[in-house]
Amino acid sequence: MSGDLAVLSDRGIVEVVGPDARDLLQRLITNDVDNLKPGEARYAALLTPQGKITSDFFVVADRDPVASSFYIDVPEALVADLVKKLTMYRLRAKVDIRNQSETLGIVAGDPSALPGDCRLTFDDPRVPGLWRRAIVDRSRFADLGDDSGRWAYREQRVRLGVPEGGIDFIYGETFPHEANLDRLHGVDFKKGCYIGQEVVSRVQHRGTARKRIVGVRFDGEPPLVGSDITADGVSIGVMGSSIDGLGLGLLRIDKAEDARLAGTSVVAGSIPLTLDGPGWH
Repeated sequence: MSGDLAVLSDRGIVEVVGPDARDLLQRLITNDVDNLKPGEARYAALLTPQGKITSDFFVVADRDPVASSFYIDVPEALVADLVKKLTMYRLRAKVDIRNQSETLGIVAGDPSALPGDCRLTFDDPRVPGLWRRAIVDRSRFADLGDDSGRWAYREQRVRLGVPEGGIDFIYGETFPHEANLDRLHGVDFKKGCYIGQEVVSRVQHRGTARKRIVGVRFDGEPPLVGSDITADGVSIGVMGSSIDGLGLGLLRIDKAEDARLAGTSVVAGSIPLTLDGPGWH
């Protein structure tokens, strides 16, 4: 199979459908869905009241403008918890929340490589250059993609500085700015209230994000995910994804900048790292 198509078998699908579906999502998540057009996707997150990420995902409006249906492309490991939370917040809203992960899944690829029988296709809204995504029948997985496609997708994600939850940041412990949701079009700072909105707005207005996921470079074998990143023996962060000499690390910005200005060596385990270019933070 082509390396231009990746089967993302670790992704699940939640469907939110009903006359109040748009209003429900609008009052809960970090991004604006009021003006989401049929077939369009937004990157967003559901936060704790303290402003930490419980799940990040893509919300995709059904191509049928009358359907009042939205698909949520989310890590499969988080599907059950997301369904539980959305159901809890539903109250009296006229909406059904359905786990469709047994029958539907996600692939990503060059547009020319996507299968013709997709339920929906949509652009990844985080940064230009990421492959287009598609919702397909999960039964098609065996006929689509291969390891080369997954490797190419991962290389693309890391090269473009796009983190993956559970690898580059920990759910339930990370604020949106730390995971760069503000830079990946995952937060709308002009929309009304949502869960955790006050904390996110305060960080944005004060510019007080202490940590960021940033790009790093290294030679040879990659550091292990979760490796402590240190400068002169002082912990300044944690290593995340890596591939072919490129990686992502969640760093304390002030300590990392001090190390850069002082010319202090930065390492993950015993592997030297270079912070990835000017303006890395």
